[in-house]
Amino acid sequence: QVQLQESGPGLVKPSQTLSLTCTVSGGSMTTSYYAWSWIRQPPGKGLEWMGVLAYDGSTHYSPSLKSRTAISRDTTKNQFSLQLSSVTPEDTAVYYCARALLFDSTADRFMDIMEAPYDYWDQGTQVTVSS
Repeated sequence: QVQLQESGPGLVKPSQTLSLTCTVSGGSMTTSYYAWSWIRQPPGKGLEWMGVLAYDGSTHYSPSLKSRTAISRDTTKNQFSLQLSSVTPEDTAVYYCARALLFDSTADRFMDIMEAPYDYWDQGTQVTVSS
């Protein structure tokens, strides 16, 4: 059973860097079948995809957040992390880490990392940006 457990502060001051870590248990982060993402939901709004980390360590980011976002990993701990710099109150949201399933077993093919569905999520962490 795969589990994702997020950790990090719930309150960040404006202009600082938001840092969150997601620990993956029950599965490896380095298999090509999966990718690992950060997604957030601001209050009263829909889900916003932030970026994804592939099995080989490559990353893709949302164009609107690319200049402020970095996703990294520690394969020895089976963890991946999010850093969002220069935060403002508009970055207040529930932040989720999630696993993307890249292999379509029905079609017996790998999907585009940007189109893969998400099959496991953590419970989410409320992060508030406020002084």
